[in-house]
Amino acid sequence: MNLSIIIPNYNGEVLLKKNLPRVIEAAKFYHGDVEIIIVDDASTDESISTVSNLKPQISNLKLIKNERNLGFARSVNRGVEDASGDILVLLNTDVAPEKNFLEPLIEHFDDERIFAVGCMDKSIEKSKAVLRGRGIGRWQKGFLVHQRGEVGKNDTLWVSGGSGSFRKFIWDKLSGFNELYSPFYWEDIDLSYRALKSGYKIQFEPKSIVVHEHEKGSIKSKYSDYEIKVVSYRNQFIFVWENATDFDLQILHILWLPYHLIMAILRLDSAFFLGFFRALILFPKIIKSSFRAQKLFSKTDREITEFIE
Repeated sequence: MNLSIIIPNYNGEVLLKKNLPRVIEAAKFYHGDVEIIIVDDASTDESISTVSNLKPQISNLKLIKNERNLGFARSVNRGVEDASGDILVLLNTDVAPEKNFLEPLIEHFDDERIFAVGCMDKSIEKSKAVLRGRGIGRWQKGFLVHQRGEVGKNDTLWVSGGSGSFRKFIWDKLSGFNELYSPFYWEDIDLSYRALKSGYKIQFEPKSIVVHEHEKGSIKSKYSDYEIKVVSYRNQFIFVWENATDFDLQILHILWLPYHLIMAILRLDSAFFLGFFRALILFPKIIKSSFRAQKLFSKTDREITEFIE
């Protein structure tokens, strides 16, 4: 299968110098055609010249330049629009793949119902490596509560947009990342969840290993902890309002909302209120997006979450 490796970048000059050669090495190690697409999100550092200097190492290296900062989801979608591969491999700039990480991923796509396969993330957190990449979740108190799953299983609730592979045909059918989640967070959980509800399959592949230095990524360097928290809260609301179609879950979300608001007051958590109101402003667009997504849904919310543990 032909592959398109898509790397969104914002001011990632240092990370590109460190990790892009590793990506190029992995592309050469794969037995098939591979293109690498860098989508630069209006960087102000020397990212563009860094990519240009590395271009002689691989003939099929493309660079897309955003005229203004568009955020993660839109940048990835732009890269996908220009991609020619059957399979999309999404990597963040803070990800360094092992040279043989592609083959185990791609083997899964012999099954035509497979939409996405996630990598084993050796996540560097406070100088320690935490194995991530498999996600689980359950509906609780009106929200989808997600967390890290044990990495000894192949099922997963979502595939990370920072280290995962996706079948382009199905990506296009699902309309890719929902840009309502811009600038970051929850867009990969949303896309995976919509794929599962549409009857497709996603898996986790522990033999496909990448090292992920989350703390060096562009989000933490560009946004304050408070703003990250606001966006995270906002996107939790967007996810529920777009994807929860089981009637009981919709009712539970409404019934639990006063509790969450009261608890936010007691915690003096102003980020929760700001996230809620930012989501509320988007409500008409969220409902419109939900109606589009529901046309493909063939499974209930309970069917998706009850067996992934």
